[in-house]
Amino acid sequence: MRKPGRAARLALLKLASDHDSPATFRGVNLPNKLTVGRFALTVVFLWALFVPAPFHYTLALFFFCLAGVSDFLDGRIARQRGLITNFGVLMDPLADKVMTCSAFIAFVESTHQASNPPVTVEAWMVIIIVARELAITGLRLLAASKHVVLAAERYGKHKTVSQIAAIIALLIVDACKEWPSGLQHLLQGWVPGFAEIALWVTVVLTMTSGALYLWRNRALYMNDV
Repeated sequence: MRKPGRAARLALLKLASDHDSPATFRGVNLPNKLTVGRFALTVVFLWALFVPAPFHYTLALFFFCLAGVSDFLDGRIARQRGLITNFGVLMDPLADKVMTCSAFIAFVESTHQASNPPVTVEAWMVIIIVARELAITGLRLLAASKHVVLAAERYGKHKTVSQIAAIIALLIVDACKEWPSGLQHLLQGWVPGFAEIALWVTVVLTMTSGALYLWRNRALYMNDV
């Protein structure tokens, strides 16, 4: 019997390895890897925020910014390369919400632990932010069950930008205390004020965008009341 050629043997080996490998680890594209990595970066960010170590606020700022960059890259790469998958559609917005909500919840504790903090994140502010995200996620799940796709709206995008800006500003307020004195004096004069304004803008935009989104899509949940 004639032995299979080298190319045939390689094809058989590849087929066997594909058959033996778990389906969950096959074909994971780059955007989905970045999405999963954002979950991991959120955990590392929270660890850095509270660990009693030198420059831990600076590390927390670095990890959060890295997570934000991964959020920008995974969506852009997925659109450019046509790599949009069901996993990405589900997990990408979930990773964003986990990242931002975790940061705001952590700020409630960190700002209340500090003595005379320049900016205090109140629990009621975070309740509004988290409640909005849960409500909109529930609405989208309801829409999906009815085979309806709800597109993102302009106010929602502004809300996301304001949340990221507020979180970074709040992190800089603490991180700049670990930086050289000249940089501290440069930033401490205006960053706390900017962080306070960004926080209030975030709360207002979160309430406004959530209310508008629920109102415009009320037919999904009001028809059978």
